Amino acid sequence: MIRTPLRPLARILDARAKGENPDAIERENIRIRHEQMRDRARMRAEGRLLVLGVMFFCAFGVIGGRMGVLASTEPSEPRSSVAGAQILAQRADIVDRQGRILATNFETHSLYAQPPQMVDPERAVEELVRIFPDLDRERLTKDLTGKRKFLWIKKKLSPEQKQAVHDIGEPGLLFGPREMRLYPNGKLASHVLGGASFGREGVHAAEVIGVAGVEKTFDERLRDPAHGHEPLRLSLDLSVQAATERVLDGGMKLMNAKGATAILMEVKTGEILALASLPDFDPNDRPRAPTEGNPSDSPLFNRAVQGVYELGSTFKIFAVAQALELGLINPSTLIDTKGPLRWGKHRIRDFHDYGSEMTATKVIVKSSNIGTARIAQMIGIERQQDFMKRLGFFEPTAVEMVEAKGGQPLLPPRWSELSTMTISYGHGLSATPMHLAAAYATLANGGRKVTPSLLRQPAAQLGPRVMSEQSARASMTMLRKVVSEGTASMGEVEGYAVAGKTGTADKPKERGGGYYDDKVIATFASVFPAHDPQYVLVVTLDEPVETSGDEPRRTAGWTAVPVAAEIIRRVAPLLGLRPQIEPGELAGITLTSN
Repeated sequence: MIRTPLRPLARILDARAKGENPDAIERENIRIRHEQMRDRARMRAEGRLLVLGVMFFCAFGVIGGRMGVLASTEPSEPRSSVAGAQILAQRADIVDRQGRILATNFETHSLYAQPPQMVDPERAVEELVRIFPDLDRERLTKDLTGKRKFLWIKKKLSPEQKQAVHDIGEPGLLFGPREMRLYPNGKLASHVLGGASFGREGVHAAEVIGVAGVEKTFDERLRDPAHGHEPLRLSLDLSVQAATERVLDGGMKLMNAKGATAILMEVKTGEILALASLPDFDPNDRPRAPTEGNPSDSPLFNRAVQGVYELGSTFKIFAVAQALELGLINPSTLIDTKGPLRWGKHRIRDFHDYGSEMTATKVIVKSSNIGTARIAQMIGIERQQDFMKRLGFFEPTAVEMVEAKGGQPLLPPRWSELSTMTISYGHGLSATPMHLAAAYATLANGGRKVTPSLLRQPAAQLGPRVMSEQSARASMTMLRKVVSEGTASMGEVEGYAVAGKTGTADKPKERGGGYYDDKVIATFASVFPAHDPQYVLVVTLDEPVETSGDEPRRTAGWTAVPVAAEIIRRVAPLLGLRPQIEPGELAGITLTSN
């Protein structure tokens, strides 16, 4: 910038020549320079005010727009602080087929301590131990009076416990909001639900994750915000489940059994309406998994899908059904039952002497081991293997519980002719009660494979055909006679035409091989109503013994059958089944397979 001199020489000389005062020229130039400086400062200030005004206008515009958006949205209460929002995810509810709550969320608080902020830690310890008797007094005192700056005391508090801690008045005892999983029905369906626990934890939030059952199987779906308001609907019926568990618990105690399980399944959809395993537990206070001993002794053990047992004579109907399907026999075919049946050094005997021969129907009704083994010999090894595989006995069931993967059937290492005979009457192949329920559902629905499911199914979910409808219907007729005339006579429930088969298998020893002489697994696999099959019920008792008579009785006909009959008597009305008169058989007509 070129500055004008205050005393320009030419003007000064000219002024002196004319006799004027040269200082006037300097004063005038100073005045002009000051005016120019004011004009520049004013313009600069006006520019800054304009920019600031534009910025304020934009800021108020953004705030006004945001307020408008908030005013137009639905009001909602924030669920957590910013720090906890990173790990807190709303877990979806679990409901039964009628929409009744099985698992939901509950707002609670955690309790933690910041020892540096505590005024009287010794007094706080005394009060906390009084409120929470399970706390270790010495350990807590050491932690609160030591160098620790943070300490978890309780991960979950009831409202009463929170108030009691608040009344202590200790500033170093603080609460953190969080959600926990609540099972309002307590032990009901505990093995199905499994339970949940905390994953990642913060002061103001905790991540709830599934640890077993459907809670773990569907953990991602339950935690997905996209499904936060859409409950997971199971196939269970809460009323049916409660009745089943109540009867099973009473039956287990009455029969002096170590454990018990019951599965109620629809034959056309595979939907499981009730699944009980005893002893059970409360998922609100899930016990720790055992680290030693027999896993089946733990209440966490799910006998329905983890218990792999030899299921005894319940398998006999599969051998007869396959023989019917292959055209090797019909219900009236005479089977050689002379005993004992010798195979090498092994002997196969019947529980009673049934004579030298009987019809195929009587083999099932009287539960003849020899007769079933003879039929298995007709079938042969390869065909039996193929049939059992198509029924699902070669792999774990696909039911939606993580525990089901551990229910791998135990097959003979070498499937010999002897294996074929023993497997035909339920020895030499071990499977879970869930396998058995699915296989009986296949018989009951007309020969189409069934995949058991704990999810509500919109329609029938029948798989590939395993046998013809004629063979399946003939098998159901035999099973009905087992109840009306044979070993399961105590299973008769008036008006509901129960069909089924008993099975009593010696229990194998945990060590050293061999079987116990006085311990059995008793099973009754039933279908009702027999003339229009709709439901399958499998009841299994572990080491039952009925002691009302002069001698202890352990067979399924005396133990599992009465329990199953009482379950059917209780749940059939809940399922909407009305007692009906069973259709009679046409005289002189015998059903045979093609």
